[in-house]
Parts: sequence; C-alpha cells; structure tokens
Amino acid sequence: MDILFLLIPVSVLLGLGVLGVLAWAVWSGQFEELESEGARILASDPAEPPLPRGDREA
Repeated sequence: MDILFLLIPVSVLLGLGVLGVLAWAVWSGQFEELESEGARILASDPAEPPLPRGDREA
C-alpha cells in the first residue's frame, strides 16, 4: 500500500511530461504538412547518383 504514495505522483508527472511533449510538438509545427511529407518519401531524388553496378540487387 505504501508503494502507491510513490507510484501515483510518478505516474502524474509522467502523464504531464507526455502532455508537455505533445503540446510542444503541436506548437512547433510538427503536424502542419502531413501530406507533403508522405509524398516526399515516395519521390525520387534526381540529384542522387546511381549505385555502382556491383551494389545493385538482382
């Protein structure tokens, strides 16, 4: 029963920490352009040099 005096404040602090990190991410613009980031992954980079012949997979 005594462990609850430790676990309850620790869990409250952990929850507040998670909410703080989420608030920071929202206010700093991490979730602004979700669609363009997904398309950026799929686009090929023309400036990237081709792999040497020995490094290509068959």
